[in-house]
Amino acid sequence: MRKTLVCLAVGLCVLVFLAAPGFGQEKCVDAEGEAIVIGNDLPSARLEAIARAKWAAIERTVGTEVKAQSFVQNFTLVDDAIKTQTGGAVRRFKVLRQETRDDVVVVKINACVEPTRARDALSALALNSAVAVFIPARVPNTRENEDAFEETNILSETLIGRLTEQGYSVVDVAPTGAADAAAIEKASKGGSSVLLRSLMYRFLSNLIIIGKLDYNISVKKGEDIGYGIVMPFQNVTVRLTYRMVARNNKTGKMEILTAGVEQARGLANSVEDAAARAMEDMAEVLTPKLLDKVAEYIQGNVKKVRIEVQGVKTLDANMEVQDLLQTLVWVTNVEEKGMGQFVVSYPENTLYLANSLNQKEGVDVVNFSPYSLTLKYTGEPSRSDRRPPDEE
Repeated sequence: MRKTLVCLAVGLCVLVFLAAPGFGQEKCVDAEGEAIVIGNDLPSARLEAIARAKWAAIERTVGTEVKAQSFVQNFTLVDDAIKTQTGGAVRRFKVLRQETRDDVVVVKINACVEPTRARDALSALALNSAVAVFIPARVPNTRENEDAFEETNILSETLIGRLTEQGYSVVDVAPTGAADAAAIEKASKGGSSVLLRSLMYRFLSNLIIIGKLDYNISVKKGEDIGYGIVMPFQNVTVRLTYRMVARNNKTGKMEILTAGVEQARGLANSVEDAAARAMEDMAEVLTPKLLDKVAEYIQGNVKKVRIEVQGVKTLDANMEVQDLLQTLVWVTNVEEKGMGQFVVSYPENTLYLANSLNQKEGVDVVNFSPYSLTLKYTGEPSRSDRRPPDEE
């Protein structure tokens, strides 16, 4: 009663009560998860299947296009991370169905998820080296006598190809229908963070390149350009407005890494061919600039991870572990600090480093935190590489 009177006194009671139902509102969805029964341990398999079903519910709530399992192969480590990162995203759940098929437990649950915390949980698994690209283009279409938007075009395909060659995980937003040209144009001009943040959640990426291509016929074929000279080709100018936006891993805020307007000209017999040539020239000039910015962002997120390796007793074993660490994707440097002691430079979430190591033969991850890892080195196939008894 006292709280109500206080609200009335300051004139905010109505606002508080109107806002309360929508704040942190839960969304309940059905989801399935499965797990292999190892050593007849059905209870453990059931818990793992429920954990996967919870993640599926979180992903359905946020509407992700890229599943966490596609980034991380060993789900046990992901489950450990979920427990600390979700902060109660799944408020409650109920098992609707459970069945076992050929030593695989399948569980269906109804889970009530808080969307805000679900997005936070998924963003914690986003990759710095995963780049989302969406650059739609307005192009001439003389056959239909009207312009059209191409969400896949010469510039975007060239950029995606170059990024892939450099080893980045590239997500082409266009085929998913997650955004349209009008929304991208609005975000490019106004700096709207709502769409960009949504794309980051949906594609588990910390880096997005967005833009919009447009064209203009500078000089038409057959037009008098002076001194009695007639233009023999269509002269088309193509302009690109773009931004590269990244999430700051320390503050969680979005930062504009680079932005600008580029233009290029093309000459050809038809307007379509002239626009295509202009985009080709633009791609050759712009792509190296964007690649440099992506590399600079990755380098700026490199952190030092201390790794302690148990079971290393000889110099040969120490050298083997060092060589193994140096072959991991995105490991930029390995410093030897002593027998079984290393410091690794790594730009991603330590979770991904732990999972990469856990897939290697003779290595088991004992413990991990954002800045340290403890491994057990046996030189024999690790737990994750062993086949079930019925396959041996």
